[in-house]
Amino acid sequence: MASTEVLRVTATPAALALLEQLHARYGALMFFQSGGCCDGSAPMCYQHGEFMIGQLDVFLGLIGSTPFYMGGDQFAYWQHTQLTIDVVDGMGGMFSLDNGTGKRFLTRSRLFDDQENVALAGQRLAYGVQ
Repeated sequence: MASTEVLRVTATPAALALLEQLHARYGALMFFQSGGCCDGSAPMCYQHGEFMIGQLDVFLGLIGSTPFYMGGDQFAYWQHTQLTIDVVDGMGGMFSLDNGTGKRFLTRSRLFDDQENVALAGQRLAYGVQ
């Protein structure tokens, strides 16, 4: 098996397009997903540095040039899934930059297959700000 990096987070073309619009308006961005109820269950988009990343928060990867983080406790539940950030019609989270656009970010997920799990076992997780 060839050694290839398995992406923990990806995005649909619609999500990338909304990110481009938000980037043009607000500058550098970041995502955080806590997994709490209500707003916390959706990926929240902030201006880069507006949300404080803790030492136990996990850096899942980049969506385009936008870093995506997840709360460490929540990652324990989601570590076996690949997240795909998508966009649907609706209101974004109260503090998320997608609020007011008529669109909102949504997380879809799928379980990693056996090969991906083997590859992930060899990848190092990054905690805190990247």
